[in-house]
Amino acid sequence: MGGRTITRADLCEAVYQKVGLSRSESSELVEKVLSEIADCLVSGESVKLSSFGSFVVRSKGERIGRNPKTGEEVPILPRRVMVFKPSNVLKKRINETMMGASESGD
Repeated sequence: MGGRTITRADLCEAVYQKVGLSRSESSELVEKVLSEIADCLVSGESVKLSSFGSFVVRSKGERIGRNPKTGEEVPILPRRVMVFKPSNVLKKRINETMMGASESGD
């Protein structure tokens, strides 16, 4: 199932190809969008992209974990984590693509 990883450069190139901005403008646009998303998440806001999904920051409390090598109990400090929840539109699209690929493989 290992597909390729999409990088910032790939996103910039896609904007350049599909939108028609210059390469530098495309790069600047991608950087500004990613920066705005990151800034919102850092400040605790959720980011919802219609038909794509939502990025949400959740707080996790302190808990006791276990070192898998030694079995020793260790405290895991409270922290904030980012969670991505795909929209139903994206889930449907992913599953349709997967079903089409498995049917053509027979």
